[in-house]
Amino acid sequence: MLEKALSGDRRYWGWLLFLSAVIFVGFLFYLKQFTEGLTITGLNRDVTWGFYIAQFTFLVGVAASAVMVVLPYYLHNYKAFGKITILGEFLAIGSVIMCMTFVFVDMGQPLRIMNVFRFPTLHSLMFWDTVALGGYLVLNVVISQVTLNAERKAIAPPGWIKPIIILSIPWAVSIHTVTAFLYSGLAARPFWMTAILAPRFLASAFSAGPALLILFCFLLRKFTKFDAGREPIQKLALIVTYAMAVNVFFILMELFTALYSDIPHHVLHFQYLFFGLDGKATLVPWMWVSVTLAVISLVLLIVPATRRKETTLGFACAALFTAIWIEKGLGMVVTGFVPNPIGVVTEYFPTFPEVMIGVGVYGIGLLIITVLYKIALSVRGDVSH
Repeated sequence: MLEKALSGDRRYWGWLLFLSAVIFVGFLFYLKQFTEGLTITGLNRDVTWGFYIAQFTFLVGVAASAVMVVLPYYLHNYKAFGKITILGEFLAIGSVIMCMTFVFVDMGQPLRIMNVFRFPTLHSLMFWDTVALGGYLVLNVVISQVTLNAERKAIAPPGWIKPIIILSIPWAVSIHTVTAFLYSGLAARPFWMTAILAPRFLASAFSAGPALLILFCFLLRKFTKFDAGREPIQKLALIVTYAMAVNVFFILMELFTALYSDIPHHVLHFQYLFFGLDGKATLVPWMWVSVTLAVISLVLLIVPATRRKETTLGFACAALFTAIWIEKGLGMVVTGFVPNPIGVVTEYFPTFPEVMIGVGVYGIGLLIITVLYKIALSVRGDVSH
């Protein structure tokens, strides 16, 4: 079916050319990092995880969110999701590959990642996170290939794929749970050391991922003949609403626990995040933008009239996705290191080369998703020429 990605109109090839240029620029900056080391990034002795690992954490959630269309369609036979299930699985594939690439570029010596497989350590959460992500990628590749091939031949998928699909559902939950455990198991980092971190991760994943899928459905309707239909989009919007409400509730619980207990090691991280500390407040404006967008998106989603109107729904999904990207893709990781365990405030913000490498990785993901979507829509005959 790969040959279906080799035909398309000028807009399709122009988009692929643009993404290829973005990837090439990102690769040039990565060569500079590979030569000079991580000194070209904003990382320092106190803040050892930054933009790359934050994007890895955020995209694990986007990948896990595919379960929100897979579960209703395959487990509960909700046929309305029939058109968008394959889109969710392909989004998961692109997201997992971006996750792995961000870990790769974060390594000073990238080939050292192979030591995880050469010398497996069963009590290492990093080992289990690698297994979870790799396994989830394989599951989605197999499921999407088999089901799409069956659709192309107009036959029912083979019976052996059903247990694999069912296995992928708890596996999707596991990839973000294990990622949360990487943080919450670090006793020296009180900002992350909370039992509710894994549920928070899942709630944010199940809101941001489907919100992105809704936006993709709108874009596909605009630029192709594909129309997901009103019912599945509205059902996804409802899922996003509930998940975002739970996500906000969990964050408020964290704030209450930290502020009411008034334990300094917990309070200082939130103080730095929202008000600054010792005159340093790099992340403060970003976090208030995140809060504002989160509130606006949640109000628009909760009110039925604005949720049902596609214009405001699209804006709400874009605002929600941006809010969670800021909170999870920058603030959550960095603030775990600021202040450090002895109270020293050392700020971090990604440098231009660091951002460009990240943009290049996103370019890789978008290129993969574009090609996979082109194949899926070609099989269904929903591509405009």
